[in-house]
Amino acid sequence: MSFFLVVGDAAVDQMYFVGEFPEAGSEVAAQRALMEPGGSGGTAAVVLARLGNPTRIATRVGTGPFAELALRNLRAAGVDTALVQYDGQMQTSSVTLIVTPDGQRTMISAAGASRQLDVRELKTAHVADCDALVMSAYSLIGGRQREYASRTLELAMEHRLTTFVDLGTGAVRALRGRLIEQLRGVDYLLMNEHELRLLSGGSSISDSVARLRRHGLEQLVVKVGEMGSIVVTPELNELVEAHEVDAVVDSTGAGDYYTAAFAHAVMNGYDLVTAARMGNVAGALNVGKIGAQTAQFDAETLHGWGAALSSVPA
Repeated sequence: MSFFLVVGDAAVDQMYFVGEFPEAGSEVAAQRALMEPGGSGGTAAVVLARLGNPTRIATRVGTGPFAELALRNLRAAGVDTALVQYDGQMQTSSVTLIVTPDGQRTMISAAGASRQLDVRELKTAHVADCDALVMSAYSLIGGRQREYASRTLELAMEHRLTTFVDLGTGAVRALRGRLIEQLRGVDYLLMNEHELRLLSGGSSISDSVARLRRHGLEQLVVKVGEMGSIVVTPELNELVEAHEVDAVVDSTGAGDYYTAAFAHAVMNGYDLVTAARMGNVAGALNVGKIGAQTAQFDAETLHGWGAALSSVPA
């Protein structure tokens, strides 16, 4: 197994399941409400650790019950939390999600302590002894966290870690062209179709890919929902079909599950198409459960699904 460093938010998801989205100024009763650990960094780290990989997370939380909840699954999964910073003034990052019966999520996020992740506490050894870096692009938006994330990327490239950066709509909107500059030299960029077009300014997937290639970004993984995902490299352009699910219960964290499974597979020697299949499986398993980190499976299960799907003729 490979040693992963994850940089990204560990947060609390406040989830409200409603029959319909409320109109402005109105009130609806939630059919169900719960609070669960979340955050793109926290979720990716939990999945990587559950798959048997030594995993370290760099994030910042507040103090009190929200911090304990945000870190609960990380600790249970055995993630190394030595790089977790504690903020005595800012609240732990949180996301309020309003989920409608079709599985669509409307989110209100509060970055909180995450944006204060202090680069002065980062040491070269924290990065150099790892094999791979998984980073959420939200870490590059601003504040001290941006300095921390940028320096971590620099160190990862200097020490030849394999690097995976997962975009996010909020990060792409906030950074646009500046994000492209930040991502030069990253080994694998993961995004959904909307983020691909938003980042590149392209009119289609093919046009968007061509535009990013002109900027030197050539190894892309594009998540296309029910269709699966597309793997794009200078030698490969392949749609990998989605893993079928009976019903989508909650899609919170599905993209983070995909990213973690894909990175796990790549670092364990699988080809990119099989890695994408494993990502599709992980995302599909996630949407059958409520909560960003609820779905659990081990490496043997994931590898078994990936191998079985790889043997199915196209």
